[in-house]
Amino acid sequence: MLIRRSSARARRLSCVAATVAIAVLGLGACDAGSEEAPRAKAAAGPSVVAPGKPGEPAKTMSAEEAEKALPDGSPNGADFSYARMMIEHHGQALVMTELAPKRAASAKVKRLAERIAAAQGPEIGAMRGWLDNNGGKKHRGGHDHTSMPGMATEKQLAQLRAARGKDFDRLFLELMVIHHEGAVGMATEVLSQGNNVQVEEMATDVLAQQSAEIGRMRDMM
Repeated sequence: MLIRRSSARARRLSCVAATVAIAVLGLGACDAGSEEAPRAKAAAGPSVVAPGKPGEPAKTMSAEEAEKALPDGSPNGADFSYARMMIEHHGQALVMTELAPKRAASAKVKRLAERIAAAQGPEIGAMRGWLDNNGGKKHRGGHDHTSMPGMATEKQLAQLRAARGKDFDRLFLELMVIHHEGAVGMATEVLSQGNNVQVEEMATDVLAQQSAEIGRMRDMM
């Protein structure tokens, strides 16, 4: 972490009485020579201390040098792949939650489905926006979305559509737990392999939110 160092020094005690009025107006000090270096430092901006690697001393650099030393946050293949796959993954979750209002028996299941839809719909929009802003059309991948972890098969979706009442509740929870576990795995993977801070933030949100929902769904089963 970069730590800002203050470049200001305390004025000499003997100068205080003579310079109170000038200090209030911000017009220099009694010892011009002693002020020259701090003023030069202030003009150049605050200095920054960058911790060194284990066994190496810390380095002091200017703010501009510190900015240049920051790691490159350009998206890599893992970031683009995650965004595309999670859009499809969330899309299937919305298909499943749309079935709950008319088929679920449990009010808790209905509220759960509503919360999932309310969260994942905007997340799809955010990931699509990220792809548009980062040249996603130029970085198309050939990933098979049916092989994504946690995705329900067409047969399972047909069974869910046909189910009613408690049978729907049970199957919905079973499939959604698996679905969430897949999303958690994908988020964990991009956090270790991706390079873009925005994708990292989105993946962290998915990891936290869906891990908590997995716990709640298991308590409902």
